[in-house]
Amino acid sequence: MAITDASRTRSSYEDAGKLLLRVTVGLLILFHGVAKVTGGIGFITGALAKAGVPEGVGYLVYVGEVVAPLFVILGAWTRPAALVIAGNMVVAIFIAHLNDLFSISKTGGYALELQAMYLFSAIAITLLGAGRYSLAGARGRWN
Repeated sequence: MAITDASRTRSSYEDAGKLLLRVTVGLLILFHGVAKVTGGIGFITGALAKAGVPEGVGYLVYVGEVVAPLFVILGAWTRPAALVIAGNMVVAIFIAHLNDLFSISKTGGYALELQAMYLFSAIAITLLGAGRYSLAGARGRWN
C-alpha cells in the first residue's frame, strides 16, 4: 500500500498537534512545579498531614510537576509521564479542591475548569502518545 501525499500531510498535522498539546500542558504544569521548588511545598505537606497521609508523600509533587512535565515536553516516556501528571491532578483535586468538585464559579464556569483541563489533557496525551516530533520518535518505547 503506497503512502499518499494526503496521508503524509495528515500525519504531519497530527504529529504537530501532539507536539503542541505536549509542550503546552508540560510547560503549564512545570510552572506550578517550579513555584513549589522555589516557594516550598508546605501547603501540600500540611494538607496531606490533615488527611492522615505522611507528609513525605507530598514530595512526590516534584515528580508530578517537575520531572513528568519535562519528559512530556521532550517526548520521552511520554505516556507514563502524562499518566503521572494525570494522577498528580487527581490528588490535587482531592487534597485542595474537593469542596468545589460540583461547583460553578461566580462567572458561570466550572469551578475546577483549570484542574479538569490539565487532567483530561494529560489523559489525552497518555492515549495519543508523543508523535514523531519527540525525543524518542513516533515509535519510541512508551511513546
